[in-house]
Amino acid sequence: MNKIAIITARGGSKRIPRKNIKDFLGKPILAYSIEAALKSGLFDTVMVSTDDEEIASIAQKYGAEVPFYRSAETANDYATTNDVLLEVLEEYEKRGMEFEMGCCIYPTAPFVTADKLRDAMKLFQASDADSLIPVVPFSYPPKRGMVIREGKLVFEYPQYLDSRSQDLETNYHDVGQFYFFRTKAFRNNRKLMVGNILPYVVSEMEVQDIDNLTDWEIAELKYKVMKEK
Repeated sequence: MNKIAIITARGGSKRIPRKNIKDFLGKPILAYSIEAALKSGLFDTVMVSTDDEEIASIAQKYGAEVPFYRSAETANDYATTNDVLLEVLEEYEKRGMEFEMGCCIYPTAPFVTADKLRDAMKLFQASDADSLIPVVPFSYPPKRGMVIREGKLVFEYPQYLDSRSQDLETNYHDVGQFYFFRTKAFRNNRKLMVGNILPYVVSEMEVQDIDNLTDWEIAELKYKVMKEK
């Protein structure tokens, strides 16, 4: 079964300039995703989809392929991950290469390791799922959440006002690290997060959104803890 790892790393980044190649504990953060994919031994092809020459150069330095550049349509602020993946698969098809299974890995996901990829792949291959998505439980039940309306604090779900948090069903959210998918199903659905989705639950200590410099510092601290285990 032909498998491809697609690491999505465009050049533009508004909140953290050059985020995808910013130094993370001694090397460009992009390098962690590439190294995890290569070390896993799962993929026939590990490629980086980018519109940026510097990112392409760094990607190749760490062993990834950059056989073509991202189009203007998939490099703007409004293009989705789905758009990027579809473009990559179509470009490879033009070159006579097709894949049965893919894995999208984000470039700012240092918590992705070869072991996690292998573990997730094992679960995915043993299932009939269209995709596998790593998730983490919300730290507090969303059903007990509040919103501010007209300057007043109100429960968004008042029916759960008197519910104990431990009695509520656990809710999960996407951790934004990697996604396994069967390419045929993805091409039909044109979206990763629809269809038959298999969850892969990860620890909150190995999850961190990186949207600003404070997030970046927290991610570095969590990464150090992960590596010390």
